[in-house]
Amino acid sequence: MKVYTKTGDGGTTSLVGGKRVSKCALRLDAYGTVDELNAFVGDLLTEVKDVDERDVLHFIQNKLFVIGSDLACEEECGIKMPILEKQDTVRLETRIDAMEKLLPHHNRFILPVGVSAATKAHICRTIARRAEREICRLSEMSVVDENIKIFINRLSDYFFILSRYCNYIEDSEELFCDY
Repeated sequence: MKVYTKTGDGGTTSLVGGKRVSKCALRLDAYGTVDELNAFVGDLLTEVKDVDERDVLHFIQNKLFVIGSDLACEEECGIKMPILEKQDTVRLETRIDAMEKLLPHHNRFILPVGVSAATKAHICRTIARRAEREICRLSEMSVVDENIKIFINRLSDYFFILSRYCNYIEDSEELFCDY
């Protein structure tokens, strides 16, 4: 199988199910951003040494593929795809709660700085927020599984707490906004 097919040279691509759409379609923005996030999670994995967090990040990468596959399907494409479950979000929440218990309380805006893993987690957080916005826009014109919207929302929270946790375990001081 060749990597290039030349079928997209005119600015269209196929959704799962075969329907051709413009490469600037909202659906492609949504699953393209999820794919971008997945690549950045892979980059974050190069910095995270904690075995438990590495397991969670691998879990997230797999779930991002599930989300991307779902978003890449035209409505009622007739193909059975893996789905996101409510317990997938619960797993994120459980990990967020566990890390948050270790962190000092704060009530100010934290600057996205610190050790490399922390800054990369902040990049993942911002891409997750963009993915969430694009998925919400898509949901205004097409059916999007509620579990996807909830998981992506919680994912940005996870990356925020992970960034703080990475700084905490490396004894890197958090910096706060001066205003």
